Amino acid sequence: MQLLDIRNLTIELDTPHGRFVALEKFSLRINEGEIHGLVGESGSGKSLLAKAIVGITDRRMHVKADRLNWRGHNMLTMTSSERRQLMANEIAMIFQEASACLDPTARIGSQLLEAMPVPAGTPWWRRGSAKRKRAVQLLHKVGVKEHNRLLESYPWELTESQAHKVMLAMALSHQPKLIIADEPTTGLETAAQAQIFRLLEKMNQLNKVAILFISHDLHSVGRWSDKLTVLYCGHIMETGPSKKVLLQSRHPYTQALQQGSLSSQLILPKKADMPALRGAVPLLQALPVGCRLGPRCPYAEKQCVKTPELRNDNDHWVRCHFPLEESL
Repeated sequence: MQLLDIRNLTIELDTPHGRFVALEKFSLRINEGEIHGLVGESGSGKSLLAKAIVGITDRRMHVKADRLNWRGHNMLTMTSSERRQLMANEIAMIFQEASACLDPTARIGSQLLEAMPVPAGTPWWRRGSAKRKRAVQLLHKVGVKEHNRLLESYPWELTESQAHKVMLAMALSHQPKLIIADEPTTGLETAAQAQIFRLLEKMNQLNKVAILFISHDLHSVGRWSDKLTVLYCGHIMETGPSKKVLLQSRHPYTQALQQGSLSSQLILPKKADMPALRGAVPLLQALPVGCRLGPRCPYAEKQCVKTPELRNDNDHWVRCHFPLEESL
């Protein structure tokens, strides 16, 4: 069953220098129980896409699309109350800095209980105890052992890993059909990262929860995802099944992300520099003409001054004038 259907989504931002396109003609489909990885460097537009889906926008952010549907319903025409109801019950988001999303003046227990729904069929005089019992169950489910100490703690007393687990428990409390995880493992130690990945995979397998996994680490996300989309400067560079994107990458940017990944197990001489593209992600007001990767691409030619179109090769889409024959 198809949950999220995005077609030609464009996001424009008002800045002191004028209005600029931050995400252009982005398309995505997520089915029930599917894990989709969205990968790219900082500034590619990944978090803006997540905010557009959940409706966290402000006056400087302008969203338009041919289609932005949730289970067949147009999200762009929903009222504010309908959108909030949708986010409360069916779509959950784990933000990049989990500790910053918690109220530093309130204990974790009160915040967790406030975010939780009352279990169906619970008498009014048992609602408090029922919610606390459910909160403890969810904390155990996400790997928290000393729940009493955590419930009495303030957010600033938690590690980043514990804060992520609290946010994960809040997300699970409403039994969502889609979880948007925006860099949920950033700043965590390797063991904690692996634990977060396993928890999300367990939810996917047991409850058929769809997951949109946003990250900058291609290999880490690729191992857990069914499909991958590589984003750069607001353009989709490559998208398709994870195995094809990882093992048969056709775009130079995807290749560069693989070669520069710490988890790709590269064999390098001692004190050698990590492989990386020259330059940096351009500013919104200084986007290059034609292919967005052109000034940094080692294979760029004159034709790259024209914007390439996405080309389909057996469900493997690539935006490049000169796609690579095979991954190096």
